[in-house]
Amino acid sequence: MTSNLRATGDTSPSEDTAEPPATRRSKKEATRELILDTAERLFAEHGIYAVSNRQIAEAAGQGNTAAVGYHFGSRTELIEAMVSRFHTSIEPARETMLSEISGSLNVRDWLDCQVRPIIERFDELGAPTWFARVGTQMMTDPELRTILMESSFAQSPTLHASVDGLLKCLPFLPVQVQPERIDCSMFLIIQMCAQRERALANGEPTIRASWSEMATGLVDLLVGIWTAPVTPV
Repeated sequence: MTSNLRATGDTSPSEDTAEPPATRRSKKEATRELILDTAERLFAEHGIYAVSNRQIAEAAGQGNTAAVGYHFGSRTELIEAMVSRFHTSIEPARETMLSEISGSLNVRDWLDCQVRPIIERFDELGAPTWFARVGTQMMTDPELRTILMESSFAQSPTLHASVDGLLKCLPFLPVQVQPERIDCSMFLIIQMCAQRERALANGEPTIRASWSEMATGLVDLLVGIWTAPVTPV
């Protein structure tokens, strides 16, 4: 698996050096976004390990099949960029929510702050989306899960802040139990988003009528998880 992740091409596509630097940068950014969009879709539909860099480049309409390697380096860096892009896009919304609940000792406030910006982002993007289905694959693979967790927290200071605020509401929660509930929360958030994402993409019925209603139900579940009693061991 690791060798598949690290596979890359290192041949740079030719560029028109006569173009102004700003134009070249703009084109390069547009190509990176196109490759990320294409990779997300293919990973969601076929599986991360079933899709090659060459297939991504061809599906993105790149004449040079080494385009993924040129723009991102390794497969790992492509996936890190995918995770980073998503979390960067939700930072402003979570920052606003954090400022509104500063000092709160209500567990629900902090969980809402973790969940709702994610849900709202999927709603903003409109169907179909693919990132949640990619995330479910990452959560169940040891190497990919490390990338997901590290990239998520590295790119999201507000995620750190929301977790810190939540833990201050639960001083009785043993330290050794905290990582367990963080893992459970992330797994549930990603799985529930993926379930709705998949249903919308396939034109199937959804459990909740809207993303917003889903967020409310998901926070209800997470409040129960975080406030559940701890059995002494």
